[in-house]
Amino acid sequence: MKITDLKKGYQVSGRFLPVLKGLNLEVEEQGITVVLGRSGCGKTTLLRLIAGLEKADLGRIQWEEPKDDGLDGRTGHKTGVIFQEPRLMPWLTVEKNILFGVQNREQNLQPLLELTGLAGFEKARPSQLSGGMKQRAALARALAYEPDYLLMDEPFAALDYFTRAQMQQELLNIYKKQKKGILFVTHSIEEALTIGTHIVVLENGICEREYHLETLAFPRDLLSGQLIELKRELIERM
Repeated sequence: MKITDLKKGYQVSGRFLPVLKGLNLEVEEQGITVVLGRSGCGKTTLLRLIAGLEKADLGRIQWEEPKDDGLDGRTGHKTGVIFQEPRLMPWLTVEKNILFGVQNREQNLQPLLELTGLAGFEKARPSQLSGGMKQRAALARALAYEPDYLLMDEPFAALDYFTRAQMQQELLNIYKKQKKGILFVTHSIEEALTIGTHIVVLENGICEREYHLETLAFPRDLLSGQLIELKRELIERM
């Protein structure tokens, strides 16, 4: 995916607030790109523009291999979006939440339940699930749509440390099995180093710096000398 001169701002209290200020970025569509930065730097705005939930003021988002699937000229790709809140419908069971809006995909339900660790919970309602299980259901719902690319907006931020670490490893497992590219927004340096093959640091509405970690195997030891040094550099730059 190639992002060129992307600009986006909002009207706030009668004045224009620029958020993205000519962002340029190339994203490997088969990797896990982690967008890292402080609150207000434009991480979620970038994700929403890629998802087509908002329109840019200027600039272009172009996928490597555009598909003719009846979508507008913005991308031609199917994206699945996972938000910080699971956004499950409380009156529906897990299986009905997963398949909501998806036509003729019931045959794919059991593999999705097993892939996301929800087997045995398909008849449960969201109120009966833990925070981690709710996010698994949200992830399964996105995968049921069979997207070409996953967009994840701080999906584990509300979870406790141990559940968050478990979800990170489960996401890596899903990534290895599904071979789908992921763009993952976070403000956690540790999370970025744990799952990212490509880390993008946003600041002042542009891509301030990039790190390519494709050669670092999973799972990663965050106490290794290389990652400690990289963490120190990221802290200094943020």
